[in-house]
Amino acid sequence: MDNTGAVAQGFPACPQGHIVHNWKVRWFILQQNTLLYYKLEGGRKVTPPKGRILLDGCTITCPCLEYENRPVSEGPGFPAPPCHRPFHLPPLCRIVDKMHDSGSGIRPSPNMEQGSTYKKTFIGSSLVDWLISNNFAVNRLEAVTLASMLMEENFLRPVGARSMGAIRSGDLAEQFLDDSTALYTFAESYKKKTSPKEEISLSTMELSGTVIKQGYLAKQGHKRKNWKVRRFVLRKDPAFLHYYDPSKEENRPVGGFSLRGSLVSALEDNGVPTGVKGNVQGNLFKVITKDDIHYYIQASSKAERAEWIEAIKKLT
Repeated sequence: MDNTGAVAQGFPACPQGHIVHNWKVRWFILQQNTLLYYKLEGGRKVTPPKGRILLDGCTITCPCLEYENRPVSEGPGFPAPPCHRPFHLPPLCRIVDKMHDSGSGIRPSPNMEQGSTYKKTFIGSSLVDWLISNNFAVNRLEAVTLASMLMEENFLRPVGARSMGAIRSGDLAEQFLDDSTALYTFAESYKKKTSPKEEISLSTMELSGTVIKQGYLAKQGHKRKNWKVRRFVLRKDPAFLHYYDPSKEENRPVGGFSLRGSLVSALEDNGVPTGVKGNVQGNLFKVITKDDIHYYIQASSKAERAEWIEAIKKLT
């Protein structure tokens, strides 16, 4: 692509989605009056661009003001900000629990595709209908995106050639098919969640430490080995590293581990290191817990990686 006239080229950022208000890493190119953004695969941008923002007449605001619920006052020549009514995504585990309900949930049954019969499956369009009828989505586009997130978190899995082929597209909003020929089933990893009281008692001690560093990093998953942006928070006394899902409103970590007895080290920037899946290269580091669990993490720069490694080493 011809980048003539570009003001800034190649800076990664995490824009918020318009349908489901989650966050995704995108590669941005700033031109004179246009901001282009691209998907990232293996740390490289995928052409053509996913979208473009025309900057003529645009206004730039700081999202931190809205996040911290600070008042925004009107002034001369400044109209009141528009009222944003985002799609509030319920916790995925609550949706999955409802899907497994024996009375009002999804009932898997044998289905046929291309001459083969698959037991305990359901078709994509039926799940879309169910999500809308249970008020988890207001239209089919939202329901498709929500179903794709359920697959991304390993609550659902595709069955057969039709649905498996959609996975290869790589775009979250296109992985799940609103189709009467695409088959899906429940993933075996589904488990009933612990009660809120059990979760609170388990994490009270872990979250009581003093926050000494936080920021956004990419982390490789343990099961599907895909990469997701997480907000990492480093605490001391006790020493823990927690990570949060930016797409969730609740301020609870989705994972974390004690740093006592852990090892942290930088990974080579040339090629894909052992243990890392995909074409992810550069600014990688690894944390090995005392239980020999390996966490692969990517920073946005070498300087940021060095800062995190130094901060973690002080607590191990």
